[in-house]
Amino acid sequence: MTDRQAPATIKAAAPPGQAAFHLSINNPLVRAILWQVVAAFLVALAAWYLVGNTMDNLARLSISSGFGFLEREAGFQIGESPVAFGPQDNYARAFLVGLLNTLKVSGIGIVLATILGVALGIARLSDNWLVARFATFYVETIRNLPLLLQLFLWYGLLTEGLPGPRQALEPLPGVFLSNRGLKLPAPADDPVWAWVAAAFGLGVILTLVISAWNTRRQARTGRRFHMLPVGLGLVIGMPGLILLAHGGGAIDVPVLQGFNFRGGMTLTPEFAALLFGLVIYTAAFIGEIVRSGILAVHRGQTEAATALGLTRGQVLRLVVLPQALRVIIPPTTSQYLNLTKNSSLAVAIGFPDFVSIANTTINQTGQAVEGVLSIMAAYLVISLSLSLLMNWYNRRVALVER
Repeated sequence: MTDRQAPATIKAAAPPGQAAFHLSINNPLVRAILWQVVAAFLVALAAWYLVGNTMDNLARLSISSGFGFLEREAGFQIGESPVAFGPQDNYARAFLVGLLNTLKVSGIGIVLATILGVALGIARLSDNWLVARFATFYVETIRNLPLLLQLFLWYGLLTEGLPGPRQALEPLPGVFLSNRGLKLPAPADDPVWAWVAAAFGLGVILTLVISAWNTRRQARTGRRFHMLPVGLGLVIGMPGLILLAHGGGAIDVPVLQGFNFRGGMTLTPEFAALLFGLVIYTAAFIGEIVRSGILAVHRGQTEAATALGLTRGQVLRLVVLPQALRVIIPPTTSQYLNLTKNSSLAVAIGFPDFVSIANTTINQTGQAVEGVLSIMAAYLVISLSLSLLMNWYNRRVALVER
């Protein structure tokens, strides 16, 4: 073949790094798309069958579908409600009460379980033999006992192990402990308490702002002042000054009347048993997470900080824990989600959480599908919101490569 002659056919080569596309069953990309289309079709077919079958059964039983029942009168009383509720209120407000109760026990439980879990994780690495063995015994025992069994245990201790209202224990003046719960003095209907609450919230915000500035100042200059006096002065001092300026605030003290107490605020046995069970159970898992996070920090970091003259507490707070957070936060987020979902076990001990109130609504109205969908939607929104918050915090504390 001479230089003037050219090949009979020339095939266009695919761009570098990109394979030529062939519409064939042998093409992996075509097969992947085909299998996804088939899977989506089968899922849609199953959903169509289930929805159609459910609608036919509802029509056969003369049960109307939809969420119109939420506007009907509930007709039942809720024993523990953060907002006013009576039998004349509708089911929508009953759902709101259940949701608030779930958020209350979950929020308080997350905070307390985190504090106890961090303490357990540090205790397991303690040089004190007794402290380390006690923490190990706690973690290994609590993690291997079913949570429902622990809830029954706490509920039995709080209801059967305490005296009745007439023989209630009074550890402090105005504080009564009985099988009806813990009665505490509470702020009365006085406008000064609104100002106290506003001052407390402002103090918390200012403390967080000053703490963030103090951290940036330490990174820039190496100097840091103690935040404890500043935080206490803002969070406690500001509300205290408002109370002093107004001559104090009215207090509603519980008083025994008949067979029960009147006035004050009540920590019911159901709420206490659920809270104790969730906190003690979840803290055992968080303790192991914290221990593994601390062990993940290289020992050289601790030795270098000690060589600079930092105390053991400063080494833990300023060097070890900030680096361990990148290991601790992701699995801890899962434990927070587990605590929130485990709060649905409240139905076993009579605490009116969202699941308990939804079950009562289902029994009264027969709207089982709508009730179950409401439960799924509530826990899905709570879990996704908590995950977004923890993922945002995880990005903030992540180590930035330079």
